Amino acid sequence: MSFRVSIAQQPLAWQDAAANRAHFESVLAPLAGATDLVILPEMFTTGFTMRPEQFAEAPDGETRAWLLQQARVLDAAVGGSVAVNDEGRFYNRFMLALPGGPTYWYDKRHLFRMGGEHRHFDEGSHALIVEWRGIRLCPLVCYDLRFPVWSRRRPELEYDLAIYAANWPAARRYAWTTLLRARAIENQAFVAGVNRVGDDGHGVAHVGDSAVLDFTGQPLIELHDKPQVVTVPIDLEALRAWRDKFPAHLDADAFTLES
Repeated sequence: MSFRVSIAQQPLAWQDAAANRAHFESVLAPLAGATDLVILPEMFTTGFTMRPEQFAEAPDGETRAWLLQQARVLDAAVGGSVAVNDEGRFYNRFMLALPGGPTYWYDKRHLFRMGGEHRHFDEGSHALIVEWRGIRLCPLVCYDLRFPVWSRRRPELEYDLAIYAANWPAARRYAWTTLLRARAIENQAFVAGVNRVGDDGHGVAHVGDSAVLDFTGQPLIELHDKPQVVTVPIDLEALRAWRDKFPAHLDADAFTLES
């Protein structure tokens, strides 16, 4: 069984949601009917802003409506993270819209303190699994990548594809590419990491390096530093066969997470 994953590595207009939505609508249009899942970067409407009091949207705001519209037009699940004001609390929220609804959401658990994110946003407390067209998706956001316990595949968090939407700076690109591979290998799962390109409003450079990796950490596609939208099929039967052949998860350490 093949499932088509599209990753949209693009520059972001700084703190200009309307411009970013219009840009993504244009570059995603050719995907209509040709993909099952479209992944956008972290805070794809604003860039990595630390001014949520000014730029965060309501949970049911324009971007949620736009994601639902794109899901319907493309006939695919469409998701990325957005700065959200939820009853006076700010979250870096991954929204995943399905054609015809609903919209699922996951709040970023690990807030990037070196950029002050923990001073402006509240952390999430619950992981998310979404089943779509025969595959189980686990959406995560950027800095979550550094914390393997949170995303460890286990009976209560069973998935086939882990998704990392990011604004990961060029200065730490080696960590990005290395940790994406580690998460795929240790969880025996496909991993899709979608990063932005270009400088943000603070002059911080981003070089993309978006990728889709298979369950052994081998890249199915790597985008390097150019703006691109690329679709790659992933083979779920091959994933299941590998887990049966090499069931390392049966020897995993038990652990619990505390909020």
